[in-house]
Parts: sequence; C-alpha cells; structure tokens
Amino acid sequence: MAKNRTAITPTREENYAEWYQNVIKEAELAENSDVRGCMVIKPWGYTIWENMQRELDDMFKETGHTNAYFPLFIPLSYLQKEADHVEGFAKECAIVTHHRLTQQVDGKLVPDGKLDEPLVVRPTSETIIGASYAKWVNSYRDLPILINQWANVVRWEMRTRLFLRTTEFLWQEGHTVHATKAEAVEETFKMLNVYKKFAEEILAIPVIEGEKTESERFPGAVFTYSIEAMMQDKKALQSGTSHFLGQKFAKASKIKFQSKKGKEEFAWTTSWGVSTRLIGALIMTHADDNGMIIPPRIASAHIVILPIYKNDEEREKIFAVVNEIGKKVSKLRFHDRKIVIKVDDRDIRGGEKNWYWIKKGAPLKIEIGPKDLEKNTIAVLRRDNPSLKKSFIEVEEFVSNLIDTLDDIQNNMYNKAKKLLIDNTFEIDNYNEFVKFFTPKNINKPEIHGGFASSHWCGSVDCEERVKKFKVTIRNIPSSTKEEKGKCIICGKDSNKRVIFAKSY
Repeated sequence: MAKNRTAITPTREENYAEWYQNVIKEAELAENSDVRGCMVIKPWGYTIWENMQRELDDMFKETGHTNAYFPLFIPLSYLQKEADHVEGFAKECAIVTHHRLTQQVDGKLVPDGKLDEPLVVRPTSETIIGASYAKWVNSYRDLPILINQWANVVRWEMRTRLFLRTTEFLWQEGHTVHATKAEAVEETFKMLNVYKKFAEEILAIPVIEGEKTESERFPGAVFTYSIEAMMQDKKALQSGTSHFLGQKFAKASKIKFQSKKGKEEFAWTTSWGVSTRLIGALIMTHADDNGMIIPPRIASAHIVILPIYKNDEEREKIFAVVNEIGKKVSKLRFHDRKIVIKVDDRDIRGGEKNWYWIKKGAPLKIEIGPKDLEKNTIAVLRRDNPSLKKSFIEVEEFVSNLIDTLDDIQNNMYNKAKKLLIDNTFEIDNYNEFVKFFTPKNINKPEIHGGFASSHWCGSVDCEERVKKFKVTIRNIPSSTKEEKGKCIICGKDSNKRVIFAKSY
C-alpha cells in the first residue's frame, strides 16, 4: 500500500456514503442479494449479530422476559383492526395472494390458487401476537405476559442501504401485557434503559434517550421513546425504540381479563425493538479510513494471530508460542465470555494478510515471526490506535494485561464517540443560526452539516414540518431536558423545553 494512503477509499471526508459501503465490503460484513433490496449477512457480520443477540437476550431474561415465536404471515384483516397501525404500515407491506404455482405449456410458472384472504408478510407483530394474547389472558392471574421474539421482518423499501434500510432485516420485538397502566409505563421505560445500557456498555455508542414527537411515534402507539446516536458524519441514527401502546391494541385484539374486583377490563400493552441496523451504527460510529473497528464486547474474534515463517522448522517453533497463548488465554474470561482467538495460517503474502485483518477490525492483532522468537516478544497492534503502530510485548505480559487491554479498548472507543457527540451538540436559539447550522458549507457534500441542535420547540406540528425543508427532523425530546422558558426556534412562540433537531438516517 502506498505511503499516506488508506485501506478504504474514498475516505470519510471524501465521500462518507461510499466509504460506508466500502467498509462493509472490505470487512466482509454483508453484500447485496440478487433479491432487490435484501442483503446477505456474511459470517463475520453475522457473528457480530449473534453476539448482540446473546448480550441482549441475557439482559431481557434478567428483566423477566422469555422468548417465543409467532407466524411470519399476518391475515390482512388483523392489520386492519387498529386504524393508525394500518395507515402507518400500508405502504411498506408485502402481500401474499396465492398459495401455489402452476407450470404453463411454455414452461413458465404463474401464481395459482388465490387465497380467500391475503396474508401480509410480517412488518411488525402487534396484531398477530395480540390474537394469541387474547386467547391466553382471562384473569389478572395470567398477567403480566413478558415475551420477546427474534425474527425477520419485511418492509418494502424503495431506496435501500446495507444494514440501515433493507426490505428484509433481522430484529427482536418484545411484546408485553399488563394489568395496569402504571405497570405498562414502567415496562416501557425499563426496556428503553436496557437499550441505552446495551448501546453504551456493549456497543460503545453513546445515546440520547427521550420521547418521540406525536408525528414520529410508532403507528398506533400512545407514546414512543427512542435512543438516538450521532454518527461520524454528525447525522442521527435511531438505535432502538420502546412503545407504550396503552389499551389501543388490547381493544383491537380483545385482550381482556377479569380484575381482582371481578370486573372485566382491557389490558395495557407495550412493544419494543432493535434490529440489524445496529451493525450499521457500529460501522458509522467506530470505523475509520482503514476499515472496521469492533468493540471487544461485541467482537467476532478478540485476537487475530498471524504466524510468519518460511519453513516447517520455523512454523513448529512459532506454533509452539501460538498454542501457548491459546492455552493461557483459554483460562481467562472477558465480561463472563470466552475470549475468541482466530489464527490465520493461510498461504498468502504477509502484507495482504495484515491489511485483511486491519480492515475487518478485530480489537487485537498479533504477529509472531522468527525475529520475535529471538527477542522473546510478540508484535501487538490495537485496532483502536489510529496510527496502527505495533507494540512488542512478552507473552506473559500480554496475557496478564489482556483483560485490562480489552477493557481499555472498549472504554477508549466509547469515550471517543462520546466526545464527538458532546463537541457537536449545540444549544441554538436564533433562527438564522439554526438555518446556517443545517446548511451545507460545501455544495459538493450536501449531507455534511453541524451536528445536533438543542433548540426550543413550541409543540406545533406545523413547526415540526417546516424544518423538514432542511432535511431536519426532531429526533426526540431528551429525558434529561429540564423545563426552561424560551422561544420556539421556528415560530418564536413560547416554549418550555428543548428538543434535539438533526439530519438522520
């Protein structure tokens, strides 16, 4: 590689959107499928998703939830039960209308056997799960129901981007039923906090949690809460949502129970979810111009070892050290997880192999060659170090400091992302400054802008719509927002709260 060049071209500064796609390609995370709008998640990327599942699943179970699975297909009539819900998803639905194919004389296959009722391919599961809950709930003794499912979802997209927006994606969706409003509200906030903890402690992504505005709520929800993260191009990415559904879906699905007083009541429900979009968040938060950088707590492999040798004699000596490292590391645990080591012994050029793993972003890369054996050291590269400078360390020292090193990488990645968020979030109270903040300085890079604007908003839908001409939306009303008197940044009317305005994905 030429001096001063990067492994990923163009760079973030040159073309952020193309850089993002090339990081995915070079890190072998995913690729576009032959099915329009869908993706193939490759093993390195899917392992990250598996690790996310494992961590989140543990967190869900610690809060009393269990897993189940519900049908992929939803009768059209079910979706029509809740008016706001159907209106919100109607344009994104894929529909199954026939149940078989017939081969014509010319060999072509055509749909046959028209269904009596079309089936919607799951865009979300409130209605189909509600039908089951209506059967399961009879008494207050049956409550609460705290269930999560890991599944795939289809939402028809016209403009797709790997991980961020695809026609089919993977996610988890929690659906709970409660006897009282207070319990359901508590559940809504509890799961929002689970997502915040997961994003910050596991993914090393700082987030702002808060309530969505009425126009940005999940279709049919009474209230929606989100966590919003800042990407390196200073745009927002919604990284998780938790919805208080009130009794709207319970009434639509007839989820009723007999209370302690013997009175028949409708239940209170919630839903909450995150998806493979979080892999996109990882990329845009942490990757650099040399490729992916994966936080240790979610890494597909924590350590990659590259043995360097010219003959069988050297190989035997080097693998004695490789095996020694593996044996010692196998006794350690990183946040109660086994430390994963990947040994790359492929017969390819050393430089090619080196950059291959830099682009894939494993937290630690080790090189062991004949010269290292002579010095009784190994060459260690921390992927979070932008200089890609190697350190030469004795095996015993490396192993004894390994847990602290992984924790340091995790914390360093979080702190770097947190600094970006803090440094690019501004209180703006002047309309002209607001417009300037969201107006591109470079007409050749129209998506680059200032960051997050913490500004007053009067609560008017009209004002919320007016900022969309700048491709800006209200991301949420932060939970940390304190009441303070001010003037709406758009219309100048009285306001008592600040909200987060930003461009977003």
